[in-house]
Amino acid sequence: MAQILIVDDERSMREFLEILLQREGHDVRACASVADALQALEDADFDLVISDIKMPGSSGLDLLERVKESSPDSPVILITAHGSTESAVEAMRLGAYDYLTKPCSVDEICLVVGKALEKYDLSSENKRLRRELQERSELPTMMGKSPRMKEVFDFVHRVAPTKTNLLITGESGTGKELIARAVHALSDRKERPFVAINCGAIPENLLESELFGHVKGSFTGAIANKVGLFEVADGGTLFLDEIGEMPLSLQVKVLRAIQDRTFKRVGGTNDVRVDVRILCATNRDLEADVKTGRFREDLFYRLNVIEVKLPPLRERIEDIAPLVHHFLQKYGREIDKPVRETAAEVIAALESYRFPGNVRELENLVERAVTLASGPRITLECLPPAVLRRSEPAPVDALPESGANLNDLLATYERLLLSAALERAGGVKKRAAALLGISFRSFRYRLEKLGMDDSDDRDADES
Repeated sequence: MAQILIVDDERSMREFLEILLQREGHDVRACASVADALQALEDADFDLVISDIKMPGSSGLDLLERVKESSPDSPVILITAHGSTESAVEAMRLGAYDYLTKPCSVDEICLVVGKALEKYDLSSENKRLRRELQERSELPTMMGKSPRMKEVFDFVHRVAPTKTNLLITGESGTGKELIARAVHALSDRKERPFVAINCGAIPENLLESELFGHVKGSFTGAIANKVGLFEVADGGTLFLDEIGEMPLSLQVKVLRAIQDRTFKRVGGTNDVRVDVRILCATNRDLEADVKTGRFREDLFYRLNVIEVKLPPLRERIEDIAPLVHHFLQKYGREIDKPVRETAAEVIAALESYRFPGNVRELENLVERAVTLASGPRITLECLPPAVLRRSEPAPVDALPESGANLNDLLATYERLLLSAALERAGGVKKRAAALLGISFRSFRYRLEKLGMDDSDDRDADES
């Protein structure tokens, strides 16, 4: 339903247009003069203005100029019984969407109105998406000093300026959509729309309509033409999140749209051509899904031209502290609490936690901690029990009835902890020492004491 303003000094024409457009499902307001129309435009926003040109006092051309001054994207259709080449040229020069001559047929009016509203919807959606991208940009949350993330950032900077389709893989919460937004922001399409859709969050019977749009009457509930996201993203980037959840019946249609850059709306017969860069993301093993027949092989290879793999947070623990600082600032502002610091034991506890939900889980933890903090510092009491349990030492077996050698037990337990820290830190000893809360020198000493030292020393990382 669109908000339409009709301006005509002829009562019969006003009533005709009002009845016709209301039957089409639109909300219509009719005025008999330009003065009344200007007042209506101050009172409400309209998606379309239809105005006669020749009227007593101010003309439709005067109204057109006023509309374009206040709302440049709003389409204006001009109608007159005194059509001439000169007035048509002047109307189009001033920005009219179209120009009709009385008497107008019902089909002609409906066609022009439909196309004008479709263009307005596309323009409005593009502006909204660009504004949303600018306002909701979360690229700072992709900060990271770890070697793994530096590799990802370097890779993104290399591939972003190209037109190549990307497949972004990684566990849930690793920031796949943020990488997609970064690729778009670094490309020559950054001024065009970035459109995202979660393929697993929309019912199968609606997903096709969301992607490709539909024509009026194509199915029950299709009361008007609908523009799909492929069309909304024209000239920009379409991000298909959780692509692995897309049903097989729709995969072949998406494949054709990507290959041919054309598609048909649901219920439509005309091809729609678009220029869209496709970015996809999944936390599934698509190659395994191809082997089991759950995902089309041809679509997989079309999407997986270049793969960007995001590491889980547990494999880049040195990024936890800067991420905590970023989220601390963010939620300190949003919740309006002067929480500026994090106790050292809090960072140690977070670095010992596995984070199955990755960066998204860390963000939620920090938001919770800021909310619960009673002072300017986050303490262990602000963390959930699950995190604290993971940061506690593992329980040891009860003392055997026959007794035990304490030194042997301690050495065994120390060996287990040192091995676990090294594995968690990817073999980087300085990082492993930080996980255990000891100095690098002490860590090296303990390795040597237990005969665990080797020559594969990450000097570059330890310096």
